[in-house]
Amino acid sequence: MPDQTSTIISKVWGMCNPLRDNGVSYGDYLEQLTYLIFLKMSDEYSKPPYRQETGIPAGYTWADMSALKGAELEDQYKATLEELGKQSGILGKIFKGAVNKISSAAILYRIVQMIDQERWVSMSSDVKGEIYEGLLQKNAEDVKSGAGQYFTPRPLIRAMVRCVRPEPMKTIADPCCGSGGFFLAAQEYIADEARYTLDREKKAFLKKQTFYGNELVPSTFKLCLMNLYLHNIGDIYGNVPVTLGDALLTDPGYRVDYVLTNPPFGKKSSITFTNEEGAQEEEELVYNRTDFWTTSSNKQLNFVQHINTLLNARGKAAVVVPDNVLFEGGAGETVRRKLLETTDLHTILRLPTGIFYKPGVKANVIFFDKRPAGPERQTKEVWVYDFRTNIHFTLKQHPMTDADLKDFVCCFNPENRYQRHETWSEDNPDGRWRKFTVQEILDRDKVSLDIFWIRDKSLADLDNLPAPEELAAEIIENLQSALDGFQELTRQLGANTKS
Repeated sequence: MPDQTSTIISKVWGMCNPLRDNGVSYGDYLEQLTYLIFLKMSDEYSKPPYRQETGIPAGYTWADMSALKGAELEDQYKATLEELGKQSGILGKIFKGAVNKISSAAILYRIVQMIDQERWVSMSSDVKGEIYEGLLQKNAEDVKSGAGQYFTPRPLIRAMVRCVRPEPMKTIADPCCGSGGFFLAAQEYIADEARYTLDREKKAFLKKQTFYGNELVPSTFKLCLMNLYLHNIGDIYGNVPVTLGDALLTDPGYRVDYVLTNPPFGKKSSITFTNEEGAQEEEELVYNRTDFWTTSSNKQLNFVQHINTLLNARGKAAVVVPDNVLFEGGAGETVRRKLLETTDLHTILRLPTGIFYKPGVKANVIFFDKRPAGPERQTKEVWVYDFRTNIHFTLKQHPMTDADLKDFVCCFNPENRYQRHETWSEDNPDGRWRKFTVQEILDRDKVSLDIFWIRDKSLADLDNLPAPEELAAEIIENLQSALDGFQELTRQLGANTKS
């Protein structure tokens, strides 16, 4: 990390301790920073050499606030947030519903002065982006905030992008984009001069027309907008590349070349409402969409179907899904059969435990390419990379890195995935890369794609046990996964009793 970036991150994050002592959470601090940094950058753009019309009303600019102290600063900041929330474009969307959550006037003053000392616009988008990504990562690491559920490990995102190989002048969607990690990795991949040469038209397309996003959680939506803007995606007063709301409610109408996404964990979609007695009740939410293959309240299966809808006739998808999508019966089997029939479901990456901030998650990445309708089954063979058996990570002591996924990307062979070579064989039963014919898949119970073959060494050889902290983390993962399963069973039994 460059010294400039590291210094600013340390400075910005150094404010967190006094804020936490004052009852402000990591997420709230990050949100307030978003508002203040945006105001400061708008102020810089309004001055030479840019002289841009910022759209911020007179009396509510950074200059109107930055010299104030105490109650005057608090009042001005509150009025500014309220006024900017009424504006249009990215401006209004970032500030909609914004309130001051920094109750200490002295701390607010220190944050304003810290931001005022930096020249944000003159920083490269790499530096600004790294600062913000660093803050998002720290926020994700805060277990209490629950923000980790919106944070996909960056090495995994980069590996997925390298396998899909997005090209300039093509469109990319993420229907549950969180803080925008997939967009940023795709932008970095396309903008790499060693890979593509971008003329003015291609650069403009990458900035303004490449990305289509959706995010359900308002606070995460704001962080995403700011993150994209700091990385030079989208226009401060033009079209907003991300929309706020439930992506599953309807077909948005657009079709894209690529979908890269990690839908939120949790099986069921539900809505909360107040009954006649005034008590809160939860009801399963079933999406009856004509473009879906089957009707289900399973959120994960609905996202897979939604992603299939978003792809154009030759579109490509890389999607993180939990294990249940690979083996669940009923609607799950229907979705898997349809994927094998209508798309080329060519690759599955079995992910290790200990890489997500939400415990108990066992996940995979499925790669599939849409195909025009035809009489033949589109999937001929499925390649599986077992990156789970005998592999252990923890978020702090032993986090996953880009190097850990290098072998998978090499086996995937993004340059020409039709020229692949298994590392598994009868002579090498521990080879992690193995091919299965579509008939072998269809012959499995419920067309299960939950496939593994490598012997778990820890079951047979006590000398091969992982480190104690990794073993403890895995036990917690398994217990949490089992607990989630029991809670889901209890919920279903309760629903059946009511009906």
